[in-house]
Order: sequence, then C-alpha cells, then structure tokens
Amino acid sequence: MSQPLAIVIALFPGVTQLDFTGPHQILCRLPGAKVTVASLAGGEIEADGLVFAHLPKLSDIDHCDVLIVPGGFGTTEAMGDRDFIAEIRRLADEARYVCSVCTGSLVLGAAGLLKGKRAACHWAWRDQLALFGAIPDPSRVARDGRYVTGGGVTAGIDFALTLVAELAGEDMAQTIQLAVEYAPAPPFDAGRPETAPEAVLRRVSALYGKAMDERVAAAKQAAEAM
Repeated sequence: MSQPLAIVIALFPGVTQLDFTGPHQILCRLPGAKVTVASLAGGEIEADGLVFAHLPKLSDIDHCDVLIVPGGFGTTEAMGDRDFIAEIRRLADEARYVCSVCTGSLVLGAAGLLKGKRAACHWAWRDQLALFGAIPDPSRVARDGRYVTGGGVTAGIDFALTLVAELAGEDMAQTIQLAVEYAPAPPFDAGRPETAPEAVLRRVSALYGKAMDERVAAAKQAAEAM
C-alpha cells in the first residue's frame, strides 16, 4: 500500500487564517493526501481571533512531500525566528514542492530558498522578495521549478487548485473546484492595486505604513543572516 501524500502547513504566531484555511479546504479533499497543520511549539495558534489547537511540533515531523508556508502580520517576527527558519529549511530540503501563500514567500526567502526564483507575494510586500535574491512575480500563482507560490490571502485557493492539478491532474482540480463551488465573482473590482479606486489604495497603504517599515527592517536583517 502506498504512503499518503504528506502535506505540511507550517504556522507561526500572527498568521493570517485564510492564508492556510483556504488551501486546507482544497487540499484535504485530494484523495491520498494527508494534510498536517503544525507549528514550532505545537499546541495552540491564534489567527485572526480563531484558535487552532492540538497542533504537532514541526520538529516531530520527519519529512513531507509538500511544504506550505502561509503569511500574515507575524511574518515580520517569523523571518527572524532562527528555530522556525531552521525547521522550514529542514522540511524543504527533501520536499517535492515548496510553497507559500501571501507573505509566506518572505519566510521562504529568509530561509534562503528563493535565490534566483520567481515568487508571488501580497502586492504590498512583494518588492521585499528582491532582498532575498528572489524575482518578484505579480502573478496570482507563480511556478518556478518545485516552488509554487501564491499572491495575497485569497490567492491561496487559486494556488491550492494549481497544486492539485500538478499533483493529480486538471480533472481532479476541477472536480474539487466544483465541489466547493469556487466561482469567484466579487462585487467590486478593487482586489488589485491597479484596479482599486485611488482613495481605497491610499487608505490600505496607510494602514500598512508602520508595519511596512518594521517588515523592511526585519527582511533586511534576515537577508543579512542568510
């Protein structure tokens, strides 16, 4: 009997829940796959007011076929957490696919995994990928060899379907897409900075202001430590 496809989603404090719950909803429906959500310390992780409990420790996981790192405001601290970065490197070493959603690609960058690779990220933080020698890609989903990365938050669903198509074929990806009725038709064309009203873009950019300065500093420090 063949072993299940081992998919590991690595969480950290301050993670954005939809970054991983979106892909989890898709990937848990992939026949033959075992999806494990884990963190450095194990136990509980709070994400956007939701508590995810009974998580195993990353160090207790021997290997995985697919590694996924989501993003969130906690990315700033995660990039500088040497123990967390070490676990990401270890699991990525033998994984068939190394993946991220949103600013999770900055964590992959801090782990030294994206040098010379195209990678997607949330639009507000995408340029910081260059600090790690990566090539910022504005695509909803970017693929470069074994690296598959999704853009901001909701792009995690697109990423997961892309990954399913890679692992099990387009027919399976479309089957899961229909099963979850993923047929996005947003009420506003404001989901990208290129299409959002100028006032909306200014408002969101202002919200990220202080966090932007802190994350740039953390990214530069992580890049120097590589």
